[in-house]
Amino acid sequence: MEETISLKEIVQTLRKRLSLIAIITLLTVAAGAFVTYFLMTPKYDASTQILVNQSNSKNANLYNTNAVQTNVQLVNTYSDIIKSPAVLNPVVKKLNLNMTSEELAGLLSVGTAQNSQVFSLTAETDSPSESVRIVNGVSAAFQSQVQKVMNVDNVTVLSKASVAASNDPVKPKPVINIAIALVVGLMVSIGIAFLLEYLDNTIKTEEDIEQVLGLPVLGAVAQIKESGGKTARMPAHTPTHHRVRGGNRVEAK
Repeated sequence: MEETISLKEIVQTLRKRLSLIAIITLLTVAAGAFVTYFLMTPKYDASTQILVNQSNSKNANLYNTNAVQTNVQLVNTYSDIIKSPAVLNPVVKKLNLNMTSEELAGLLSVGTAQNSQVFSLTAETDSPSESVRIVNGVSAAFQSQVQKVMNVDNVTVLSKASVAASNDPVKPKPVINIAIALVVGLMVSIGIAFLLEYLDNTIKTEEDIEQVLGLPVLGAVAQIKESGGKTARMPAHTPTHHRVRGGNRVEAK
């Protein structure tokens, strides 16, 4: 026979294990905050914008809709070229970076927008000044290499990265990390609470007796408490008898 659990039983279980749920959740949040602030290394990024525009021409009328569409299509091609060894190897040598071109490519990310001639290049490192140095070096090398590889001059660096704009770390994000730790802590603690309730097969109430034995409860013996809060007990000794001997009172049990 399948067992079902009602909403009332769920609420009762949560109230019964409320202290356990609160302790586990607080410990998880504290652990998430500790990892975020003391164990994770802050990351800083720097970005620059690059414009793919019509190459210089004496005839200004050539700059039409078809030319714009061509430049938009070139953005995807340039996004691949900018992270190629042909561009990054000269940057590694010029900036004296202690890494390979593949490792440098892992620090870079390219962002594009639909139907836009502008794309962004972002470098992310442990230092804001290093991020700025790398992204500016790569954008300058890319502008130079495009002229050699594509035999065109249609790339312009719109804005260079600056240290002032890169001083705030982008990782880790304390609010998000702590919120995730809170959710995980609640899920784990509630799961443990229901697991303990499932494994607890002791009989505590009259309803438990009815469920286990399948018999109705006819009566129950209640505990009588004294005014001081102690449970009253029946005396275990016999009544005390008194007698008088020679004018003195003698007690005998």
